[in-house]
Amino acid sequence: MLDGKIALVTGASSGIGRVIANKLAGLGVKVAINYIDIGDIKADAEATVAEIKAAGGEAAAFAADVSSEESVTAMIKEINAELGPVDILVNNAGLTQDTLIMRMKVEQWEKVLDVNLKGAFICTKAVLKGMMKSRYGKIVNIASVVGFSGNAGQANYSASKAGLVGLTKTSAQELASRGIRVNAVAPGFIRTAMTEVLPETVIDAMKAKISLGTLGEPEDVADAVVFLASHESDYITGNTIHVNGGMYM
Repeated sequence: MLDGKIALVTGASSGIGRVIANKLAGLGVKVAINYIDIGDIKADAEATVAEIKAAGGEAAAFAADVSSEESVTAMIKEINAELGPVDILVNNAGLTQDTLIMRMKVEQWEKVLDVNLKGAFICTKAVLKGMMKSRYGKIVNIASVVGFSGNAGQANYSASKAGLVGLTKTSAQELASRGIRVNAVAPGFIRTAMTEVLPETVIDAMKAKISLGTLGEPEDVADAVVFLASHESDYITGNTIHVNGGMYM
């Protein structure tokens, strides 16, 4: 289905990004694992590559700060040289710096918007030359339920994810004539390392907001991404798939 395609998954060293990378590799995609070289993240990225290779897939790790055009440009050159031009881009890299608006520093606002929204714009722009040349491309932006519903204490994060939806729609309109489809996936509450450390009372409160009564799994998000990256979604562009168990409709 996707044999020989080349995908770049940003922020793929752990969490949902890691599961997406594994799912794509399992379908014959050569995966570029993007990570930011801070702390133990490089080791996590290398572990993801090793995991994919152990399963018979092909992957390589590439360091870049997605909020830096210079850094992303250098990464794309490395990917082109080692794997080839990117056919599938998954803009997954993101971060949170939560606090109420009255306490939020401008630096916190800017940092989250820089990575979550500007980073997706920079990465999208960086892969377009190759996609336009081949007249083919799949771009999937990882948004969030809070980009639609809002969430107290997450003004910066909610704004960045709502912005991703706007970027998705506009990119889809601009790039459709070149054979490039652009869509988004908006996860709800997903079971990750971050949620595993939360008190049971907090988890129960989260579940109470979900019609299906349970948190989602990273695989649920990855399956939606794989669908949008595949030929099965060729007549879909400019849309968002909500993966939230009925938390927001």
